[in-house]
Amino acid sequence: MAKYNMEKFEQGLRELGIQLEQRQIDQFLAYYELLVEWNKVMNLTGITEFDDVVAKHFLDSLSLVKAVDVRQANTLLDVGTGAGFPGIPLKIAFPHLSVTLLDSLNKRLKFLNCVIADLQLTDIVTIHGRAEDFARQKEYREQFDLVVSRAVANLSTLSEYCLPYTDISGKFISYKSGKIQEELEQAEKAIGLLGGRLKEDIRFDLVGTEGRTLLVIEKQRRTPKTYPRKAGTPAKEPLGVKKAE
Repeated sequence: MAKYNMEKFEQGLRELGIQLEQRQIDQFLAYYELLVEWNKVMNLTGITEFDDVVAKHFLDSLSLVKAVDVRQANTLLDVGTGAGFPGIPLKIAFPHLSVTLLDSLNKRLKFLNCVIADLQLTDIVTIHGRAEDFARQKEYREQFDLVVSRAVANLSTLSEYCLPYTDISGKFISYKSGKIQEELEQAEKAIGLLGGRLKEDIRFDLVGTEGRTLLVIEKQRRTPKTYPRKAGTPAKEPLGVKKAE
């Protein structure tokens, strides 16, 4: 394994109050090398420089600790996981978590399964499909303490994807950047319809990143059986968002 300047990673971990053992650090480095290698033949990320991956993928994923005590959670679902963010960094840092990674693109899951095998991670699975479909299955619906997503979609759409998976008293946490006030206001109705309540929005800068926000949505009551709507509809017709004239 190549040698890397770990200064930014160590600084970010200190800012987050996370301590890792050497084995966990080695897992992050192995993950980075797999990401770069696979990225040569498939589009996983536009970010490949080590310090940038550390800041914008690894530390950003781990910033979940600013919103919840991850040690108190048992089950986590990452919706639209892509190249494994935030699910795999969270699994590495908090090995007790039972993690499920959901993505609609099978070739990305092949990469993730390679990462899981090479890093010798246990109690972590990948599922291939659309969020709207698995949310109707009994083994997934309202079964997770934490549901997280860094996927690029408006909050109304993400809430319809994610809140059906969130257990009562669990939390759905959306990773966001930039100005989000209008998006928050538009999503308020959808969140309520789906059984949730916006608890707080946590805004912060982390080493190498600026203007990040974690939107913490508590699940207060069961999501009505009518949600999520059929595949494709939440993205095309977000709940509570008026269509442009």
